[in-house]
Amino acid sequence: MTIRAINDALSVSPQIAVADIADAGFRSVICNRPDGEGADQPAFAEIEAAARAAGLQVAYQPVVSGMVKDSDAQDFGRAFAALPKPVLAYCRSGTRSATLWSLSQAAEGRPLPDILSATKGAGYDMAAVARRIANGGRTPTDAADATHEVVIIGGGAAGIALASSLKARKPDLDIALIDPADIHYYQPGWTMVGGGIFDPATTARTMASLIPPGVRWIKAAVAAFEPEKNALILDGCRVVKYRALAVAPGIKLNWAGIEGLTETLGRNGVTSNYRYDLAPYTWECVRGLKAGRAVFTQPPMPIKCAGAPQKALYLSADHWLRSRRLNDIAVDFYNSGAVLFGVKEYVPALMRYIERYHAQLHFQHTLVKVDGPARRAWFRRADAEGGTSMVETEFDMLHVVPPQMAPDIIRVSPLADAAGWIDVDQATLRHRTLPGIYGLGDACSAPNAKTAAAARKQAPVVAHNLLKDLGLIQGADAVYDGYGSCPLTVERGKIVLAEFGYGGKRLPSFPSWLIKDTEPSHLAWLLKERMLPPIYWKAMLRGREWMAKPQMAG
Repeated sequence: MTIRAINDALSVSPQIAVADIADAGFRSVICNRPDGEGADQPAFAEIEAAARAAGLQVAYQPVVSGMVKDSDAQDFGRAFAALPKPVLAYCRSGTRSATLWSLSQAAEGRPLPDILSATKGAGYDMAAVARRIANGGRTPTDAADATHEVVIIGGGAAGIALASSLKARKPDLDIALIDPADIHYYQPGWTMVGGGIFDPATTARTMASLIPPGVRWIKAAVAAFEPEKNALILDGCRVVKYRALAVAPGIKLNWAGIEGLTETLGRNGVTSNYRYDLAPYTWECVRGLKAGRAVFTQPPMPIKCAGAPQKALYLSADHWLRSRRLNDIAVDFYNSGAVLFGVKEYVPALMRYIERYHAQLHFQHTLVKVDGPARRAWFRRADAEGGTSMVETEFDMLHVVPPQMAPDIIRVSPLADAAGWIDVDQATLRHRTLPGIYGLGDACSAPNAKTAAAARKQAPVVAHNLLKDLGLIQGADAVYDGYGSCPLTVERGKIVLAEFGYGGKRLPSFPSWLIKDTEPSHLAWLLKERMLPPIYWKAMLRGREWMAKPQMAG
């Protein structure tokens, strides 16, 4: 944690950890970061508990990145005025907190040069907000601060793969990639971290090391879309214009959608492989459990990597079986859906492992509440007649997968369909109503599995169609067949390599004599453990489309 003092009364900081609270010299803490914003982020309830235990006062004022409103600044000013000093405010990088302070101080009449000087001295350049202060929060869009031929939103798997695919086709193409994050995560590796196979550090790299040469990185968050003007508004009022826009912001994990969950994540045996900092705790819980009840959950679809909830179960139970503890551990899988896996051809092999591990299946059960200290969980059960009832269970270990949704900035934008996802044609991935806009990755509305393998196939499709629409290449449209892959780690050393497209159609990449996709395979395990990470880092994110060349219409 890097704490930077703006003045004697206020310091700002990037995301803090529970261990940072004690003995830091502050009397109050303001959190400006919403829960679930980042994969490596402790929940506010964790920070609050540690702060109150240390005798600090706490205020929670979550502000969505890139969406700092005048009312947010006013709320910050009131909270700051009321809290004992000195105050520590934090968000993802500290910039949001510094911005809120700057705007609140401007409203109180502090001279602009004083604000810019104080924040600059703390390492936060507020020059981009100066126009907003002078403009009363109004954002003119008649002139752009930057213009690029192609703008990509999102530096995850889909966004960087697309940037690389575009550069591979047109090396001189003017591309900007917008993402405020410093770190890029190989999220498919977190299941292996939770199983004690991968070191967590191997799943993280700096964003700067992955963005293709020649692509401009705009390290900011998007505040609003103005598709009728081919314009984006960034946090701090900057305006970016484009000829073509590709949107790949990922998916939002709604940890707060389960009552009591954020207060107990990372302790009391409550964990999740869906967060970078919690996956190691999963392995700690697995190793430490000698007897009792282990509960694994799966929320309603859509979620990213629909097989990951049961992968956690299989790897955990396999460890208990090998260490001769499984007879003393009851394993339960509570699934909001009605089937174990959506592609029926893979279910028989998976059921054999459910039986091997003596796991009890509970379908149409949705986790709604957790009491960590009491080790209790509650599920809403749906019956065949459409009624619901509450089911309570105890646990010694609870692996939770949170409900998921499109990011807030997408759901409130003109790009969204009725369900909040980027409204795309499922074959071409063009926006259905807004010309020059494309969607890919987890946030798009195409009814495919939300996996990195899907993004690997989608990026070349969007690259081809975008360049065609700009008149830079010729030919038929590229089409996406809904391909997704879910390597189901059923035991240490074996995987059921599920590959499928739209409608649950099996789309195996390998001949059955090499890897039979409906049966567990050691070769598929080697593919997952040893080959897929370098393929991800060195091929997919570098524009090398091995086994990902786009199909053409007709």
